[in-house]
Amino acid sequence: MNAAVSVRGLTKRYGDVTALRGVDLEIRPGEVFAILGPNGAGKTTTVEILEGHRDRDAGTVSVLGVDPRRPTRRWRARTGIVQQAADDMAEVTVREVVRHFATYYPRPRDPDEVIEQVGLAGKADARIPALSGGQRRRLDVALGIVGDPELLFLDEPTTGFDPEARRRFWDLIRGLEGTTVLLTTHYLEEAEALADRVAVIVHGRIVAEGDPRTLGGRASARATVAWADGEVETDTPAATVVELARRYGGEVPRLTVTRPSLEDTYLRLIEERSGP
Repeated sequence: MNAAVSVRGLTKRYGDVTALRGVDLEIRPGEVFAILGPNGAGKTTTVEILEGHRDRDAGTVSVLGVDPRRPTRRWRARTGIVQQAADDMAEVTVREVVRHFATYYPRPRDPDEVIEQVGLAGKADARIPALSGGQRRRLDVALGIVGDPELLFLDEPTTGFDPEARRRFWDLIRGLEGTTVLLTTHYLEEAEALADRVAVIVHGRIVAEGDPRTLGGRASARATVAWADGEVETDTPAATVVELARRYGGEVPRLTVTRPSLEDTYLRLIEERSGP
């Protein structure tokens, strides 16, 4: 299997509305792949089709070598899902629910090791309603990985997190070595921190794909050189800095050199494709 996920010409319509317009994707085994896009762009529809929870109108889809239109129990056991909002659970403890979910899989991970990995060892005997929002999200991840999935779907995993909890969650995801992760998020810094590659979807079409550091020509975009007395955009920032150093006879006051951020690039891509 050369790809964990392979999608060609994926199309989905809801009545007169075309949600996906020939989406092509390929996700390599073991990589973290992020799908970015505004609300209504087609992110959730794409992921639900890949999970086997929604049918498609056209196109070919292979997820871990299987068409999710015809899922098997064995295939389900190879995938894990952390949804944007999980249903409330009964008055059970963290350890009880993780152990219970482990029984659904043929070769689960050790529940206590999973609880420790997600940072809930100190809360293993706490009842779920007593958990904080961040702790509950860590439990969601524990339930997603206890089956030792080859592919993990993360749908807006840190919505509502404070900055500290978000960065702890990022450390958790970075620790899932060997697991392919498909991430949807509205947080651009999250995609930049976690993803090996990103795709931007607008109006049901992929408009850019690649390393977040070079997406949309970001690495080769004009740089802004700013200093105490001025600012200039240039294709040759190093030469500009050298010239400024000569002018000032050494250190340039309040010197900064910046290129477009991932957010800048994302917003430009969205604006360029703002039409139908």
